[in-house]
Amino acid sequence: MTGQVIWITGLSGAGKTTLANELTARLRQSGLQPILLDGDILRSLFKVPHDIIDSHNRESRIKLALKYAQMCKLLSSQGFTVVIATISMFNEVYAWNRENLPNYFEVYLKVPLEELRHRDPKYIYRRHDDGDLKNVAGLDLLVDQPYSSHLTLDFETQSFIWKSPSHLADHLMSALEEVDRV
Repeated sequence: MTGQVIWITGLSGAGKTTLANELTARLRQSGLQPILLDGDILRSLFKVPHDIIDSHNRESRIKLALKYAQMCKLLSSQGFTVVIATISMFNEVYAWNRENLPNYFEVYLKVPLEELRHRDPKYIYRRHDDGDLKNVAGLDLLVDQPYSSHLTLDFETQSFIWKSPSHLADHLMSALEEVDRV
């Protein structure tokens, strides 16, 4: 039995973890037993140091994202539904996922930088602006917007679905139902 991977991507502060938590709860209500993976937790699991700049450069982040993808492949190959919330915005990762993850569904949370700076729950953008943080995805670290995500939730053009995490999850669940994933 092949599972599936729901890969939720976007910049820091976009709402990836919040949406992943909401989606996971909905999938459980529908009778599935999803596994939730979060990039912040996975980084600590893989012991990525937060204070070493080289650990957050593009090449290192791509390698780490591919480890996440391989973990998703292992779990989904055993029949699990995997929901992962991670920045991991690199063409190399998108391509690997599409080629190697059966039942892969990519969700892109597209939120403008000005909104992310306003939210800034981890003070990443503020610390970058103060010169205390380097290699911030979307600022001084080049990332790639998904070239063909299955679902893009755009803060600017779809503001009506951004009213709450519940509205976003409703929209995502509908998209998953359309492709027979739930």
